[in-house]
Amino acid sequence: MSENLSRPPAWLTVATGMLIIIAVLVFARLAFGLVLPAMREGLGLSYQQAGYLGTASALGYLAMVLYAGVVAARRGGRFAVMLGIGVTTVGFVGLSLVPGYLPALALMVLLGVGTAFGFTPLISLVSAWYPKTRGAIIGFLISGVGFGMLLSGWMVPRVIALFDGTGWRQVWMVFACGGVLAWLAAFAFLKNPPLQQGHVVTRSERRQVFRNPHVITVGLLYGVIGVIYIVQSVFMYSFAVKEGVSPIAAGNLTAVMGLLVALSGPGWGWFGDRFGRGLTLSISTTTVTLATALPVVWPEFNGFVAHYLLLGAAMNGMFITILAIASERVSMREAPVAVSFVTVFFATGQLVGPVGAGILIELSGFRVAFGAVCLVLVAGIFLSLRLHRFPALAAGTRTDSANFDDNCRRQS
Repeated sequence: MSENLSRPPAWLTVATGMLIIIAVLVFARLAFGLVLPAMREGLGLSYQQAGYLGTASALGYLAMVLYAGVVAARRGGRFAVMLGIGVTTVGFVGLSLVPGYLPALALMVLLGVGTAFGFTPLISLVSAWYPKTRGAIIGFLISGVGFGMLLSGWMVPRVIALFDGTGWRQVWMVFACGGVLAWLAAFAFLKNPPLQQGHVVTRSERRQVFRNPHVITVGLLYGVIGVIYIVQSVFMYSFAVKEGVSPIAAGNLTAVMGLLVALSGPGWGWFGDRFGRGLTLSISTTTVTLATALPVVWPEFNGFVAHYLLLGAAMNGMFITILAIASERVSMREAPVAVSFVTVFFATGQLVGPVGAGILIELSGFRVAFGAVCLVLVAGIFLSLRLHRFPALAAGTRTDSANFDDNCRRQS
């Protein structure tokens, strides 16, 4: 297959990528917590069943994330991303019509599958086009999560209030419209980068990656991020509403958090480049732990305000730095294997987090569940401190940009 080797404009690729991330990650995974209270009431679900819905989505993601990388390698990242958007959109339409718990469970698995095909191949595709500015590109791309949460926090409670009793179904249909828009944008503007030649990783090299202590530490920390990311998204809104915060006010807090996430991404990327990944992860993980503990010890309106503000400011510090650090201490040809490997930890955290939190909420309430999440985050702080022990990448390593330019010359 012949590829067009001219780099697309960075702003157009980033804008397209942000739109895709909003559809396959924010709408499909992170905004579920905003829809959950009305959906739970409409379908007559328990909190434990609601947790299983979040876990089902994580299960679909975990089951397919490695295979999505294989498909992207064989058919191109553009094909994988468009497939992911299409699967996600089908899931949205199904959830707008779902009659009960078991079909909803199956459709949530479908959303997880869509995220697996839409998100990770997108990050690899976009960063391959701009290797010299990879950190900045990833930072701006992940800002789409913040803008998506801003949009969702403002829109979801209002749509639910507008359509009494069935508003949650209308929300899923709005998400489906967003999926269609993202698919059209990917079709029009997303391009595969030049194919990499001669980068087949042997079984022995894969074993070395899987046994690399740096990669394992990063993976464990990514698993911690997976737990907090999904549990907060699924249950914090419900926690706030149960403690007397109005649904509109809780939605506004989510929107403000989304804005802070969007604005903080490039700053965290610069800080990590300037002062080191380990320090960046230690600071951001400690801040996220404090943010999560605040509603546990102070379950009032101001406590939730402080939570959303601190979390919005710090969450991207964890997420972006992990994406940047995952492949820094393996060879360039082993980097995709390392990224896929640590992503399995992230997906596992998203799998066990919602069901565990749902059970704790049923047994002991929201405060105990989020107290347990704080303990998980304390382990994350310890892991981030361990990253300080690993040496910097050896000097003289051939850069991705040199490989990119070599491939352009070979294939032109």
